[in-house]
Amino acid sequence: MRRLFPVTDETAARPAARPGDGPVDRDWTLEELAAAYAYPEPAPGGREPWLRANMVSTLDGAAQHEGRSQPISGAADMRIFGVLRGLADVVIVGAETVRQERYRPARAREGFAALRKAAGQGPAPTIAVVSASLELDFSLPLFTSPLMPTLLLTGAAAAPDRVAAAERAGARVVTAGDGMGVEPARAVRALAELGLTRLLTEGGPRLLGQLVAAGVLDELCLTVSPMLTAGDAQRIAGGPSVAVPERFALVSLLEDEGFLFGRYHRT
Repeated sequence: MRRLFPVTDETAARPAARPGDGPVDRDWTLEELAAAYAYPEPAPGGREPWLRANMVSTLDGAAQHEGRSQPISGAADMRIFGVLRGLADVVIVGAETVRQERYRPARAREGFAALRKAAGQGPAPTIAVVSASLELDFSLPLFTSPLMPTLLLTGAAAAPDRVAAAERAGARVVTAGDGMGVEPARAVRALAELGLTRLLTEGGPRLLGQLVAAGVLDELCLTVSPMLTAGDAQRIAGGPSVAVPERFALVSLLEDEGFLFGRYHRT
Protein backbone atom coordinates (compact mmCIF):
# COMPACT_ATOMS: atom_id res chain seq x y z
CA MET A 1 0.00 0.00 0.00
CA ARG A 2 1.36 3.41 -0.99
CA ARG A 3 -0.36 6.40 0.51
CA LEU A 4 0.20 10.13 0.63
CA PHE A 5 -0.92 12.04 3.69
CA PRO A 6 -1.18 15.61 2.38
CA VAL A 7 0.14 18.50 4.46
CA THR A 8 -2.06 21.55 4.11
CA ASP A 9 0.70 24.16 4.00
CA GLU A 10 0.85 25.65 0.49
CA THR A 11 4.58 24.96 0.28
CA ALA A 12 3.84 21.26 0.52
CA ALA A 13 1.69 20.96 -2.61
CA ARG A 14 2.08 17.51 -4.06
CA PRO A 15 0.98 15.81 -7.30
CA ALA A 16 -2.63 14.60 -7.33
CA ALA A 17 -3.33 15.87 -3.83
CA ARG A 18 -5.21 18.96 -2.70
CA PRO A 19 -5.32 20.42 0.80
CA GLY A 20 -8.09 18.69 2.66
CA ASP A 21 -8.00 15.51 0.57
CA GLY A 22 -7.84 12.19 2.36
CA PRO A 23 -4.92 9.79 2.00
CA VAL A 24 -4.06 8.92 -1.61
CA ASP A 25 -3.60 5.17 -2.12
CA ARG A 26 -1.78 4.38 -5.38
CA ASP A 27 1.65 3.87 -6.87
CA TRP A 28 3.78 6.94 -7.48
CA THR A 29 5.62 7.44 -10.73
CA LEU A 30 9.25 8.47 -10.90
CA GLU A 31 8.21 11.82 -12.36
CA GLU A 32 5.81 12.50 -9.49
CA LEU A 33 8.40 11.64 -6.88
CA ALA A 34 10.93 13.89 -8.63
CA ALA A 35 8.42 16.75 -8.57
CA ALA A 36 7.49 16.03 -4.96
CA TYR A 37 11.13 16.16 -3.81
CA ALA A 38 12.26 18.98 -6.09
CA TYR A 39 14.74 21.47 -4.68
CA PRO A 40 13.50 25.03 -4.09
CA GLU A 41 13.37 27.24 -7.15
CA PRO A 42 16.35 29.62 -7.45
CA ALA A 43 15.96 33.19 -6.24
CA PRO A 44 16.23 36.06 -8.76
CA GLY A 45 19.89 36.53 -7.84
CA GLY A 46 20.76 32.90 -8.54
CA ARG A 47 20.53 29.53 -6.85
CA GLU A 48 21.53 29.44 -3.19
CA PRO A 49 22.87 26.21 -1.71
CA TRP A 50 20.23 23.96 -0.16
CA LEU A 51 21.40 21.09 2.03
CA ARG A 52 19.08 18.18 2.63
CA ALA A 53 19.78 14.98 4.53
CA ASN A 54 18.34 11.56 3.80
CA MET A 55 18.40 9.17 6.75
CA VAL A 56 16.58 6.07 7.98
CA SER A 57 15.68 5.18 11.55
CA THR A 58 13.88 2.30 13.26
CA LEU A 59 10.92 2.85 15.55
CA ASP A 60 13.28 2.79 18.53
CA GLY A 61 15.68 5.30 17.02
CA ALA A 62 18.44 3.10 15.57
CA ALA A 63 20.08 4.48 12.44
CA GLN A 64 21.98 1.25 11.78
CA HIS A 65 21.90 -2.46 12.50
CA GLU A 66 25.24 -4.19 12.92
CA GLY A 67 26.93 -1.04 11.67
CA ARG A 68 24.99 -0.65 8.42
CA SER A 69 21.77 1.07 7.35
CA GLN A 70 20.79 -1.47 4.69
CA PRO A 71 19.19 -4.00 7.10
CA ILE A 72 16.63 -1.43 8.29
CA SER A 73 15.83 -0.14 4.80
CA GLY A 74 13.32 -1.44 2.25
CA ALA A 75 12.41 -1.30 -1.43
CA ALA A 76 10.47 1.97 -1.25
CA ASP A 77 13.20 3.55 0.87
CA MET A 78 15.78 2.62 -1.76
CA ARG A 79 13.55 4.05 -4.49
CA ILE A 80 13.33 7.40 -2.74
CA PHE A 81 17.07 7.16 -2.04
CA GLY A 82 17.54 6.94 -5.83
CA VAL A 83 15.20 9.85 -6.50
CA LEU A 84 17.02 12.11 -4.05
CA ARG A 85 20.34 11.21 -5.64
CA GLY A 86 18.85 11.78 -9.07
CA LEU A 87 17.96 15.36 -8.12
CA ALA A 88 21.23 16.27 -6.36
CA ASP A 89 24.34 17.98 -7.68
CA VAL A 90 26.48 16.37 -5.00
CA VAL A 91 26.15 13.71 -2.32
CA ILE A 92 28.11 14.48 0.87
CA VAL A 93 29.11 11.50 2.98
CA GLY A 94 31.39 10.91 5.94
CA ALA A 95 34.55 8.83 5.59
CA GLU A 96 33.41 6.23 8.14
CA THR A 97 30.20 5.64 6.18
CA VAL A 98 32.26 5.19 3.01
CA ARG A 99 34.27 2.53 4.83
CA GLN A 100 31.34 0.72 6.43
CA GLU A 101 28.94 0.84 3.49
CA ARG A 102 31.64 0.26 0.83
CA TYR A 103 30.39 3.28 -1.08
CA ARG A 104 30.35 3.11 -4.84
CA PRO A 105 30.14 5.95 -7.40
CA ALA A 106 26.72 7.39 -8.18
CA ARG A 107 25.38 6.00 -11.45
CA ALA A 108 23.52 7.68 -14.28
CA ARG A 109 19.83 6.83 -14.31
CA GLU A 110 17.96 6.92 -17.59
CA GLY A 111 14.80 8.21 -15.95
CA PHE A 112 16.63 11.32 -14.76
CA ALA A 113 18.71 12.00 -17.88
CA ALA A 114 16.41 14.62 -19.44
CA LEU A 115 15.65 16.27 -16.10
CA ARG A 116 19.32 16.58 -15.20
CA LYS A 117 20.24 17.89 -18.64
CA ALA A 118 17.51 20.54 -18.44
CA ALA A 119 18.79 21.56 -15.00
CA GLY A 120 22.37 21.91 -16.28
CA GLN A 121 23.55 18.95 -14.21
CA GLY A 122 26.00 16.19 -15.08
CA PRO A 123 24.75 12.65 -15.74
CA ALA A 124 25.06 11.70 -12.04
CA PRO A 125 25.77 13.50 -8.78
CA THR A 126 29.32 13.98 -7.59
CA ILE A 127 30.25 12.16 -4.37
CA ALA A 128 32.02 14.38 -1.81
CA VAL A 129 33.69 12.52 1.06
CA VAL A 130 34.32 14.39 4.33
CA SER A 131 37.59 13.21 5.88
CA ALA A 132 40.12 14.83 8.20
CA SER A 133 42.72 12.07 7.92
CA LEU A 134 42.14 11.04 4.28
CA GLU A 135 42.75 7.47 5.45
CA LEU A 136 40.66 5.93 2.72
CA ASP A 137 41.07 3.02 0.36
CA PHE A 138 41.81 4.76 -2.92
CA SER A 139 41.55 1.47 -4.81
CA LEU A 140 37.76 1.48 -4.33
CA PRO A 141 35.61 2.10 -7.43
CA LEU A 142 34.52 5.36 -5.79
CA PHE A 143 37.98 6.65 -6.66
CA THR A 144 39.08 4.48 -9.58
CA SER A 145 35.98 4.54 -11.78
CA PRO A 146 33.52 7.31 -10.87
CA LEU A 147 31.28 8.79 -13.53
CA MET A 148 31.97 12.19 -11.98
CA PRO A 149 35.33 12.82 -10.22
CA THR A 150 35.05 12.20 -6.48
CA LEU A 151 35.69 15.17 -4.19
CA LEU A 152 37.45 14.99 -0.84
CA LEU A 153 36.53 17.67 1.69
CA THR A 154 39.27 18.07 4.28
CA GLY A 155 41.14 20.61 6.39
CA ALA A 156 44.20 22.67 5.51
CA ALA A 157 46.29 20.60 7.95
CA ALA A 158 45.62 17.29 6.19
CA ALA A 159 48.75 15.18 5.74
CA PRO A 160 50.45 16.14 2.45
CA ASP A 161 51.22 12.51 1.58
CA ARG A 162 47.53 11.58 1.90
CA VAL A 163 46.52 14.58 -0.21
CA ALA A 164 49.01 13.48 -2.86
CA ALA A 165 47.71 9.89 -2.74
CA ALA A 166 44.15 11.10 -3.17
CA GLU A 167 45.07 13.25 -6.14
CA ARG A 168 47.03 10.42 -7.75
CA ALA A 169 43.88 8.31 -7.46
CA GLY A 170 41.95 10.95 -9.41
CA ALA A 171 40.10 12.62 -6.54
CA ARG A 172 39.85 16.38 -6.21
CA VAL A 173 40.83 17.63 -2.76
CA VAL A 174 38.85 20.65 -1.53
CA THR A 175 40.00 22.52 1.58
CA ALA A 176 37.08 23.39 3.85
CA GLY A 177 38.71 24.09 7.21
CA ASP A 178 41.79 25.72 8.74
CA GLY A 179 42.82 22.75 10.88
CA MET A 180 42.53 19.00 10.47
CA GLY A 181 38.77 18.88 10.27
CA VAL A 182 36.09 20.24 7.98
CA GLU A 183 34.00 23.26 8.95
CA PRO A 184 30.44 22.56 7.74
CA ALA A 185 29.61 26.12 6.67
CA ARG A 186 32.86 26.32 4.70
CA ALA A 187 32.14 22.99 3.06
CA VAL A 188 28.73 24.23 1.88
CA ARG A 189 30.30 27.41 0.51
CA ALA A 190 33.15 25.53 -1.17
CA LEU A 191 30.73 23.23 -2.94
CA ALA A 192 28.54 26.16 -4.02
CA GLU A 193 31.61 27.86 -5.48
CA LEU A 194 32.07 24.76 -7.63
CA GLY A 195 28.51 25.19 -8.89
CA LEU A 196 27.15 22.42 -6.66
CA THR A 197 24.19 23.97 -4.85
CA ARG A 198 21.67 21.11 -4.67
CA LEU A 199 23.31 19.31 -1.78
CA LEU A 200 22.38 15.92 -0.33
CA THR A 201 24.00 14.23 2.64
CA GLU A 202 23.50 10.58 3.51
CA GLY A 203 25.38 10.81 6.80
CA GLY A 204 26.51 8.99 8.69
CA PRO A 205 25.33 10.05 12.11
CA ARG A 206 28.55 11.81 13.11
CA LEU A 207 28.57 13.96 9.98
CA LEU A 208 24.87 14.76 10.29
CA GLY A 209 25.41 15.77 13.91
CA GLN A 210 28.12 18.19 12.83
CA LEU A 211 25.86 19.70 10.17
CA VAL A 212 23.02 20.10 12.66
CA ALA A 213 25.29 21.69 15.27
CA ALA A 214 26.62 24.13 12.65
CA GLY A 215 23.09 25.16 11.66
CA VAL A 216 23.59 24.46 7.94
CA LEU A 217 20.94 21.76 7.42
CA ASP A 218 17.92 23.05 5.50
CA GLU A 219 15.89 19.87 5.11
CA LEU A 220 15.61 16.37 6.55
CA CYS A 221 14.13 13.48 4.59
CA LEU A 222 13.56 10.81 7.25
CA THR A 223 12.44 7.25 6.66
CA VAL A 224 10.91 5.65 9.74
CA SER A 225 11.34 1.89 9.39
CA PRO A 226 8.68 -0.33 11.04
CA MET A 227 11.32 -2.29 12.93
CA LEU A 228 12.60 -2.57 16.49
CA THR A 229 16.27 -3.42 17.01
CA ALA A 230 17.10 -2.51 20.65
CA GLY A 231 20.86 -2.61 21.24
CA ASP A 232 23.08 0.44 21.29
CA ALA A 233 23.02 1.53 17.64
CA GLN A 234 23.61 5.20 16.85
CA ARG A 235 20.80 7.67 16.27
CA ILE A 236 20.64 9.45 12.90
CA ALA A 237 22.69 12.35 14.33
CA GLY A 238 25.51 12.04 16.84
CA GLY A 239 28.00 14.29 18.55
CA PRO A 240 27.47 17.26 20.85
CA SER A 241 23.97 18.59 21.37
CA VAL A 242 22.91 22.04 20.21
CA ALA A 243 22.28 24.77 22.77
CA VAL A 244 18.67 25.25 21.65
CA PRO A 245 16.82 22.54 19.70
CA GLU A 246 16.04 23.70 16.18
CA ARG A 247 12.45 23.34 14.99
CA PHE A 248 11.65 21.78 11.61
CA ALA A 249 8.23 21.79 9.93
CA LEU A 250 6.65 18.72 8.33
CA VAL A 251 6.25 19.30 4.59
CA SER A 252 4.93 15.93 3.46
CA LEU A 253 4.43 12.36 4.60
CA LEU A 254 4.33 9.20 2.48
CA GLU A 255 3.58 5.64 3.61
CA ASP A 256 4.54 2.36 1.96
CA GLU A 257 4.21 -1.06 3.60
CA GLY A 258 4.52 0.49 7.05
CA PHE A 259 7.51 2.66 6.18
CA LEU A 260 6.92 6.39 6.70
CA PHE A 261 8.75 8.95 4.56
CA GLY A 262 8.70 12.38 6.15
CA ARG A 263 10.10 15.55 4.67
CA TYR A 264 10.92 18.41 7.06
CA HIS A 265 12.10 21.96 6.38
CA ARG A 266 13.85 24.24 8.81
CA THR A 267 11.40 26.86 10.06
